[in-house]
Amino acid sequence: MKLHLIDTFASRHHALVTLDAFVDAGLSRSTFYRAVRAHDLVLVYPGVARLAGSVDSSLQRCHAAVLAAGPGAMASHRSAAWLWGVPRPTGDPFDVILPGRGRRSSAQLHGVEIHRPRDQGDLRPSHRHDIPCTNILRTLCDLGAVDEPGVNPAVGHVLTNSLASAGALDRAVCSHSRQGRHGIVAFRAALRDWTIDGKLRDSELEKRMNRLRRRYGLPPMEFHAVIIGKEVDFHVTGTPIVVECDGFSIHGRRESFEKDRRRDAELAAAGYIVLRITWRALVDRPKWVVSVINGAVVRWERALSRPA
Repeated sequence: MKLHLIDTFASRHHALVTLDAFVDAGLSRSTFYRAVRAHDLVLVYPGVARLAGSVDSSLQRCHAAVLAAGPGAMASHRSAAWLWGVPRPTGDPFDVILPGRGRRSSAQLHGVEIHRPRDQGDLRPSHRHDIPCTNILRTLCDLGAVDEPGVNPAVGHVLTNSLASAGALDRAVCSHSRQGRHGIVAFRAALRDWTIDGKLRDSELEKRMNRLRRRYGLPPMEFHAVIIGKEVDFHVTGTPIVVECDGFSIHGRRESFEKDRRRDAELAAAGYIVLRITWRALVDRPKWVVSVINGAVVRWERALSRPA
């Protein structure tokens, strides 16, 4: 059997070959099945086999599922998230999306879930580990349909690893939002959780501070504003008041303490008022935090209105 004729295909597909690749290489369909019977090939799915002696890996099985699903198929949902580096539990089925009306059904492919979406947006394939898969934006849109709790950590992975910007994620949410679109609600909630004013938050402390300002109707603030060349946590819009969130894990080291105090001094010299809010204050005394911020704004407004 002239199996060397399909070596190039196998080298590009994780040591996998397909019945169609045999035919395209000038070999017969019967040659494919003779190779399986001779144990030169190990059948993975109907029409898809791996070379005998090749390593049976998760990547190989994922690629086999995509090949078995037919032309135009891509890894999607949980499988695409995994290919993009999102930590996933072991035991996930292989998700494959078919933009058109593919000929395969999941009943023919054990351990594979075939998805035929009505939403055809963002379905231009990407490639991860040489496997065609949905791009990261489409992946996040789809993931919530099969694993709603998994969307939040996936969004965090994408943002913290700079796979896509918060703005790109927000645009994806808007473009795919429509009645009956599964997964978007979880995607939108996760994006809101990981960002503040469209910017990636740095800590749980900033997240709690953002919840506080919404809950108690604090004055408008700009998150991660840049003042005299320095990025601050929150700047109360239209005032010289800056709110910084202090967590011990970030600011507890001596060098961090000294750096923060130098920055406070420079901001004060430029006419700004710096209010440092701790984790304990946010958790145990949220109303006190609100009164401090509101009080600072009121005092500044009174000082501003006094005649010179």
